[in-house]
Amino acid sequence: MSDVLPAPARRTQIFLASTLYGAATLAAALDAGCFAPADRRLLLVANTAAVPETTPALDEAPGFERLRTRFDDVLSWNEAIRPFHPSGWSPRPDDAPLWERHLRLLWGLGDDDVSLVVESIQVSPALAVTQCFPDAPLDVYADGLMSYGPTRNKLDPLIGTRVGRLLHPDLVPGLRPLLLTEFGVAPEIVPTAAFTKVLAELAGAAPALDAPEGAALLLGQYLSALDILSPEEEERLHVRMLRGVAAHGHREAVFKPHPAAPARWSRMLQEEADRLGVSLTVLDTPVLAEVVYQRLRPALVTGCFSTALVTAKAFYGLPAACTGTDLLLERLSPYQNSNRVPVTLVDALLPELSAGAHRAAPDNGEQAGLNGLLAAVGFAMQPQIYPGLREAAENYLRTHLTPRTRRYFKRRRLTALGLPGALPAQLSFLPRNPAVRRAARRALALQRRLARAKAARTAKAAKTKTKTTVTT
Repeated sequence: MSDVLPAPARRTQIFLASTLYGAATLAAALDAGCFAPADRRLLLVANTAAVPETTPALDEAPGFERLRTRFDDVLSWNEAIRPFHPSGWSPRPDDAPLWERHLRLLWGLGDDDVSLVVESIQVSPALAVTQCFPDAPLDVYADGLMSYGPTRNKLDPLIGTRVGRLLHPDLVPGLRPLLLTEFGVAPEIVPTAAFTKVLAELAGAAPALDAPEGAALLLGQYLSALDILSPEEEERLHVRMLRGVAAHGHREAVFKPHPAAPARWSRMLQEEADRLGVSLTVLDTPVLAEVVYQRLRPALVTGCFSTALVTAKAFYGLPAACTGTDLLLERLSPYQNSNRVPVTLVDALLPELSAGAHRAAPDNGEQAGLNGLLAAVGFAMQPQIYPGLREAAENYLRTHLTPRTRRYFKRRRLTALGLPGALPAQLSFLPRNPAVRRAARRALALQRRLARAKAARTAKAAKTKTKTTVTT
């Protein structure tokens, strides 16, 4: 019998990223020693643009070469699953073993012990990658402010129980993320010093920015692509930002549009800038907002609910103000929309800037209640996933519900969940009363049937009118 022990399997870590910001987060975590040693570290790039063939992936972005040195190789998820789109494809359960064998052969993994580090695990491409490697342990890293919120839908326990940690930059000191806590996943902070060091590397490698230093910076987000606002409403939101900075004395402004935004928005802004007497520069260079902060040191940063608003304040000490969060809090539908937590946090953390009003920044007492606010909003969004948050939500609503904080909750949602603030105290038993719930469901069903019948009659009348016209 041979005494020779088999050689240990090679350890390979695969890091999935779809944005340069995400790749920077991974680089910072690696620099800070957040991951165990490995024989190989592979960066798997996913291009999730609507038309990936016409949009450069993150490994083609300015400054990526500075991040490339942390990895042994760069792989393309788009190429691996072509012709499928990364955001819309995941393997069928019966096909997962075939996909794992295919990917191991394609990427030269052999019998390696594979571990995965992914973003936004609730949806593809992260969900698809984890399904292709069903035995691989997982770490998840934060996707901006959204990761402070609840898991957006119920995750398969076979995936959720594999997650070891949630790595996240300390965007809001003292605030504990809710994401994946239903599986007991512990959050772990990526040290701020390591993160800002990586962002400084990107700034050093970025091309020259043809824009004035010390101007007010306007951040576009392209919310109409998410069906949150119409294109016209988003145009008016950008104009509202410009009017706000002009009303507060800024005579120079820089607009950083979303890369996918139509050019017409810039033209409309330019017309408004000419009317207001503001010198406007449209920054078309595809760089992170954090690079702009370091290069131009803007006097003020404003936007709607971009994570970059919080990094401006938390990492660079720049004054920041939000615009339009009131509209978004009202417009987001359904209440469970995963953008609700980023909008809520930005609204709660930053002053509002507009031409007609300048809401003061929240005081220390309001900021101290952020964990309670997050628990209340998180429970209202996902009560079935986080039933343990009910008590915290009730306590917050009983003690902190004011005209300012009521904007974060819908009365109908509070009523459906039987939470404080929904109805007068003497009627608070109604939402939990089974008979009332059954009556409400029957009333809603009747209302829908009547609406369908009315629509059918209208369509029939229109059809009859068309036939009569043709005959005539």
